[in-house]
Amino acid sequence: MASVAKAVIPAAGRGTRSLPASKVVPKELLPVIDKPAIQYVVEEAVAAGLGDVALIVSPSKASIAAHFEKNVALEEHLEAKGAEVLLDSVRAAASLASFTEVVQDEPRGLGNAVACAEDFVAGEAFAVMLADDLVDERDRVLDAMIAIHETTGGSVVLLLEVTPERVGSYGSVDPLPVAPNLFDGVGAVPAGAEVVRVARAIEKPAPGEEYSNFAIVGRYVFTPAVFDALRNTTPGRGGEIQLTDAVAALAEVPASEGGGVYGLVFRGRRYDTGDVLDYLKATVQIAAARPDLGSDFTAWLRTFIAEGGRE
Repeated sequence: MASVAKAVIPAAGRGTRSLPASKVVPKELLPVIDKPAIQYVVEEAVAAGLGDVALIVSPSKASIAAHFEKNVALEEHLEAKGAEVLLDSVRAAASLASFTEVVQDEPRGLGNAVACAEDFVAGEAFAVMLADDLVDERDRVLDAMIAIHETTGGSVVLLLEVTPERVGSYGSVDPLPVAPNLFDGVGAVPAGAEVVRVARAIEKPAPGEEYSNFAIVGRYVFTPAVFDALRNTTPGRGGEIQLTDAVAALAEVPASEGGGVYGLVFRGRRYDTGDVLDYLKATVQIAAARPDLGSDFTAWLRTFIAEGGRE
């Protein structure tokens, strides 16, 4: 049995990047084709064996938890109509995992959102998955991240190599090499996987302050030691508790105390659905890969592009 069975999905932010669409509807519920973005994230967690999910929401975002609850009236309506495909899709969302709703009273940063899950985690290692950060199902990473945690005993972050111009929008890490044979025989870690040890981390560095172009993106596996790190983290940029600051602190904690941080470099397909352009890319690429839509959609798309983007 894997050492990680719980996932924490922070979804309490204000969603300002998605305004005006997110004024009433939480950005995590904005659809990517016919499913809300957060459902893709939950499905990714379940595919990696994480069937116990905490949704960190604000008081105004009860609709996020409601999406994953049973809707008897709707199911009865669809059943009466004989709409079996739609009925199955509605039931699937409610039966994906065991859900716990945790309310973050006010958005005080990603670190504070994770700290709200301490009782839910109950002293176990766990994953943190950002609700507006989609990893294509063809490029699964959680299995490898969990295996790295199990091999090293440390926490693990997902790293993306970005351009110098973009690193200031992320948390930048100082990567150190690991022993070349450290993960030999660890089946969930692909041969040739790029794994580094994180020596330092800094949130949204100013030009010249970055440690490297390796940026932390929305997947983490933490030991419970992260909660002590969060308790000792002072508010950073914007007066918020930054999760990257806790990662930096964990990097200095001895392994015997649950410390140490490793990074898995990601080279696959990943979409930040809080960004309008990335949201559009996610919709197009995921639709093109779907068996029920891909053929007709890509045929139309080719025609649309060939005609210069005119209907």
